[in-house]
Amino acid sequence: MSAAVTYKALRPALFRFDAESAHGIALRTLAMARFLPAPAPHPALASEVAGIAFPNPVGMAAGFDKDGEVPDALLKLGFGFAEVGSITPLPQPGNPKPRLFRLEEDRAVINRMGFNNGGGQAARKRLSARAARPGVVGINIGANKDSTDRVADYATMARMMAPYATYLAVNISSPNTPGLRALQDESALTGLLDGVIAARDEVCPVKAPPVFLKVAPDLEPADIDAIARIAIERKLGALIVSNTTISRPPLASAHAGEGGGLSGAPLKDLAQQRLRDFRRATGGALPLIGVGGIATAEDAWARIRAGASLVQLYSAMVYEGPYIAKHICKGLETLMKRDGFTTIAEAVGSE
Repeated sequence: MSAAVTYKALRPALFRFDAESAHGIALRTLAMARFLPAPAPHPALASEVAGIAFPNPVGMAAGFDKDGEVPDALLKLGFGFAEVGSITPLPQPGNPKPRLFRLEEDRAVINRMGFNNGGGQAARKRLSARAARPGVVGINIGANKDSTDRVADYATMARMMAPYATYLAVNISSPNTPGLRALQDESALTGLLDGVIAARDEVCPVKAPPVFLKVAPDLEPADIDAIARIAIERKLGALIVSNTTISRPPLASAHAGEGGGLSGAPLKDLAQQRLRDFRRATGGALPLIGVGGIATAEDAWARIRAGASLVQLYSAMVYEGPYIAKHICKGLETLMKRDGFTTIAEAVGSE
């Protein structure tokens, strides 16, 4: 029996739990995945982005492993990289429950978690213990909800996490921390990135991890142009496009009216368009990571052809199961051969 069939059979039982409880079960189960064999290599899917060698372009997005508990297990499942977090300087419980909702009819998720995590000190201890292991592990950093100086929070996290990160992802695009998205404004973003880069360079003066910036899909054209220009000027490693959306396309689920960020299948078209917008705004001068509504190899391939050097997913794993990255990688190899490409890099932006 294939892994996909097994998960399909188990999913109804898992879905009897509320979404956050099921997520906890998934994390506890993955903690045992260190016993899994190493995933099969995909030489044709390997690429270098921001000076980092990625074994394949399919990554786990931030939000699944908020405290950096199972990055190595995710890599064992076939993900080419895992992004943990968002992690804030101080522990915080996040927003009141319930705050995570499956929209089964829409193959979507709404969350208003609010950067719930155990804080920087606990995460640093955990991530420093695995720092010598192979694999690309990005660390997504955020600010505490009640912070009086959010820019200082990001600098603190950059200083704390840079020695253990393959890359740092600056998350200013979550809709669940009031006022956070205002940091995407041009003047605020410039000061924020300067602070993060300076803090990173303090602790990693020789070999510093690149800084990636995660942006929202709900941006105006002027915002896109300004963010692209600042990202290029600051020599960022990549832009992650995009986070969840506060917009609401037509939805069928009973949870459609819940507040928070929407992810999954209904986000796909918006995220695809936003990736094209940033590809245009950057002129291909900066790597892009496509996120939002990616569930199949065809979805990932469309995002790569539109300009993404890498892709990430999270919500689709809720519906497709833990081996989704392996399935997508296998499909990508078939699509590359079909369309006459020998490497992923050749295909980026080829639409």
